[in-house]
Amino acid sequence: MSDQPLPGHRVAMIGLGAMGSPIATNFVGAGQQLVVVDADPAATARFLDAYPMAVTGEPGDCDVVVLSLPTSDVVDEVVLGDKGLLRFLAPGSIIVDMSSSVPVRTQALARRAAEAGVAVVDAPVSGGVARAVVGDLAVMVGGETAAIEAVRPLLAVTAREIIHVGPAGSAHAAKALNNLLSAVGLFAGAEVLVAGARFGIDPATLLEVLNASSGRNQATETKFGTYVLSRGFDSGFTAALMNKDVGIALDLARDCGVGLEVCSALGAAWASALDQLDAQADQTEVVRVLERVAGVELRAKN
Repeated sequence: MSDQPLPGHRVAMIGLGAMGSPIATNFVGAGQQLVVVDADPAATARFLDAYPMAVTGEPGDCDVVVLSLPTSDVVDEVVLGDKGLLRFLAPGSIIVDMSSSVPVRTQALARRAAEAGVAVVDAPVSGGVARAVVGDLAVMVGGETAAIEAVRPLLAVTAREIIHVGPAGSAHAAKALNNLLSAVGLFAGAEVLVAGARFGIDPATLLEVLNASSGRNQATETKFGTYVLSRGFDSGFTAALMNKDVGIALDLARDCGVGLEVCSALGAAWASALDQLDAQADQTEVVRVLERVAGVELRAKN
């Protein structure tokens, strides 16, 4: 008897980037037979060299296809394009979109796929590269219960928690809103620490105060100590991708008739900071922009 998560199923992974590669590694490590595809042949070759149990092939021949792609435009091209998956997938197949996609476009994609008898499960993740590597992601899922339960064993090998948010598109909405709040925490924390540094407080000491007090958040507990005070700035998630998710969340709120004063201000501040950073700058490097303005550096004195 096979011990793979989806025995008897042919699973494909499209997208072997910063998040897709460790997620695919978790699938293979759990014994899942896996077809891997990436737009960059070198990325595919590197993965196959490291994990020869994976194979290349046509994802349209599979009955479960997992996507880890940068934008909804790319997702639509892969699924709906002239050579898209819907032209080849058999009825009853499932597309699992682990990208950070636009919720209303995921809803539209799910409707198109349903016409072909294919289910769409949106399954964006939270936790970053470090947690992806050890299979400790939080996965939000949206879609029909039957399709979600069918792929749950596969998702479970890369996640510590799987939360069914609602119908298709709802998980992508939840992910964008989560990242909006995460961006607020990072930017506001940077402003507070910069102000403290200008006053003469050691950033590590002020960070200790925050984490022992009511001001703590995920950024103060994890990002600043690990990626900023160390000057590594290597959380594995770019400032540009965070800006994209912030924009998705703000668009969602506007379309729902909800005004977000604080978050809208954050969106403008984040976009302004992004203009002053390299294209591939890490999300934590927005701190550098604030440091330059204040003339301080958030580095532990000891």
